[in-house]
Amino acid sequence: MKTNLSCFKSGLRDGIPIFLGYLAVSFTLGIVAKNIGMTAFQATLMSLTNSTSAGEFAAVTLIGAEAAYIEMAVTQFIINLRYMLMSCSLSQKLPPSVPIRLRLLMGIAVTDEIFGVSMGFPGKLNPFYTLGLICIAVPGWSFGTFLGVVSGTILPAPVITALSVALYGMFLSIIIPEAKKSKVIGGIVLISMLASFLFSRLPILKDISAGMRIIILTVIIAGAAAVLFPVKEDNDIPETPAPENSVPEK
Repeated sequence: MKTNLSCFKSGLRDGIPIFLGYLAVSFTLGIVAKNIGMTAFQATLMSLTNSTSAGEFAAVTLIGAEAAYIEMAVTQFIINLRYMLMSCSLSQKLPPSVPIRLRLLMGIAVTDEIFGVSMGFPGKLNPFYTLGLICIAVPGWSFGTFLGVVSGTILPAPVITALSVALYGMFLSIIIPEAKKSKVIGGIVLISMLASFLFSRLPILKDISAGMRIIILTVIIAGAAAVLFPVKEDNDIPETPAPENSVPEK
């Protein structure tokens, strides 16, 4: 039987690859944040309280465009809406005895990677395993952002410009493999690119702010894809036997 401490240590160990990945990606994000005039404190605080690459990339874009607060809030809500679904899924994997305070702590930093690794935990999820992942992954993301901003004041301008492109490369590395596996995803990506281009060029549409453009395109394209190409769930997968993990009682 695993104790809470051993599960926490396992989470720290399994979170090392996430830490390294976050460090590299957020470094580039810090470079972009520096380019729009953010300080190291501002960018690091943003990464510490908003652990999401897509959300922060959208945030720095909107901040650079001096978008309204309401646009920022709605954009972040839409982009990060998937984390609500992930949190609901994780809650179903937790034993009923896990108290609300631990559930809230887990919900603070549910990211794609932390969710995926946590769901791979055999049987019922010990919350201290996920907390271990969070304790090493989130500092990696925040520290990488800090290093990116600081490096932006030291490195030569051509190097900074080159590193700024790396974030777009990261998104391509995520999109292209999925697009190769699914014609539907590939088509949606192409439609999204075309629609974004048209919004930036056509009369009236090009006058819409960057934040509203992201909101409109995300809602329309993602909504249409969900209706036309719903993901089929496999309900015949057998459940993994649950070990007797130690979790605190209410």
